[in-house]
Amino acid sequence: MSLIEKVLFPVDFSPSSVGMAAYVQRAAAMFGASVSLVHVVDPSSYSGLELYTRSPFEIADEHLSIGRERLASFLTAEFPAERCPRILAEGDAATEIARVAREGKFDLIVMPTHAGYFRQMLLGSTTAKVLDSAPCPVLTSRHAQTIAPHPIEHREWLCAVGISPNSTRLLRFAKQAVEVTHARLTLIHAVQSAGASTPVQLDLEEQLQSAERQAAHERILELERSVGLDAPVRIAVGKVKEALLQAAGQSNADALMIGRNPRPGATGRLRDLTYAMVRDSPFPVLSI
Repeated sequence: MSLIEKVLFPVDFSPSSVGMAAYVQRAAAMFGASVSLVHVVDPSSYSGLELYTRSPFEIADEHLSIGRERLASFLTAEFPAERCPRILAEGDAATEIARVAREGKFDLIVMPTHAGYFRQMLLGSTTAKVLDSAPCPVLTSRHAQTIAPHPIEHREWLCAVGISPNSTRLLRFAKQAVEVTHARLTLIHAVQSAGASTPVQLDLEEQLQSAERQAAHERILELERSVGLDAPVRIAVGKVKEALLQAAGQSNADALMIGRNPRPGATGRLRDLTYAMVRDSPFPVLSI
């Protein structure tokens, strides 16, 4: 069984969805996966005038009919209908995307974030909600309407790894992913600096000097050995998010892999760095 066999591509018929098409094609091709498109008709989008003049049932039928027609004819050159199923759903967009992914046993969701204010206020967005509730990895790219997604071509991948029990699951996925795609993988780990004003520093393996860095490095090597992985490790020192982003910015990578807390909700994923990394990463983020 392949690591990723089924990719779910949520679309809203916007320029952003069109801009993501080639990226989704390439990502699916790398893993030899099929692609399904999903569109969600959200009742909250009904206008006040519609609700005033007609019954909610009539409005829902019309919006579903329009959505079905648009979905059937959307991106047919890139994703032929006979090979790429179309799925129409109704309800809250994020809830329905997660439900479709779960019930359809999809292995990956690919969707863009949005530009401007959205990227600064990620919480509350559809993408943020999907990240919190999706049962599978989610690949997010920067807003495709204004920024062309970084192409997945030269296959240079980063993996931000901690030293928690959840790290083994992330490294196991990373190992399988690079084996399938023949990518080069580098691990990055952030050590929280003692002083808030300490500038971010990047050190290669041979430059590890402090006991804290050395201990973190040795622990990551142990985690690598436990999953049969042999990848170079870079240690970043500073505030964790800033250190990881600066370390990532030193690489011309295709994607950054990060781990999502397995527990959704306020006691789980909302407490980790997932949203901050998705919001500020210079290239696509694959959250596992």
